[in-house]
Amino acid sequence: MSELEREAIIDFCNALEAAAVKLKHDVGASPEQVKWTWNPDKIQWTQQQGTKGPYEKSEDVNNPEFKAMLKDLQEHKGKLQRSGFFFWVFESGSVVGRKAIKK
Repeated sequence: MSELEREAIIDFCNALEAAAVKLKHDVGASPEQVKWTWNPDKIQWTQQQGTKGPYEKSEDVNNPEFKAMLKDLQEHKGKLQRSGFFFWVFESGSVVGRKAIKK
């Protein structure tokens, strides 16, 4: 199997996982019932300072966890909340930001 074929299969599996999570959301599953397909702790984040305060940014595009997160974000129109954080995709489409949600 070539590297390109392997990457295509992994991308397809990630898309299936993301579709399953979206379907669970669509049928009204509680957050405890939804198993996320990506772990933000396994993604490399860098501290940034924005006009609205500090946030973290990631461009970890070769990481499968990042790819799954990006697909999930794209399915949620580029924004979502999870585990006490707000995640968004920058206009470039390949950079993600996250900021802790203040309670």
